[in-house]
Amino acid sequence: MPMTLYQRSNQIWSLLICAARERKTYRYGDIATILGFQGAGTMGQFLGPIMRLCKANNWPPLTVLVVNQATGLPSEGLITLENVNNVNEVREAVFKFDWFSIDPPQVKDFESMGN
Repeated sequence: MPMTLYQRSNQIWSLLICAARERKTYRYGDIATILGFQGAGTMGQFLGPIMRLCKANNWPPLTVLVVNQATGLPSEGLITLENVNNVNEVREAVFKFDWFSIDPPQVKDFESMGN
């Protein structure tokens, strides 16, 4: 049975907190490949619940670590407008945050954030 959108968000969460610890970013296509998808065009739907969960808990936006291959920036909509001009500062906050000190979210947590 295929995974739900929120189960995929949960998987991506794990990738991103490890990326934060290693101070690295992923391109949308990298995430798509890891998940076994053919293209990067569908990643936004999986990243949206992660962005909303971070915002609801006042955590730095993990989604800033997923970037467009051409621009090296997160896509519009996956970073709030007030953060667009200081992406590097926001990324640094994500790197510095102790993601392993919080209880890992469960699929139901992503479901509660909607799509």
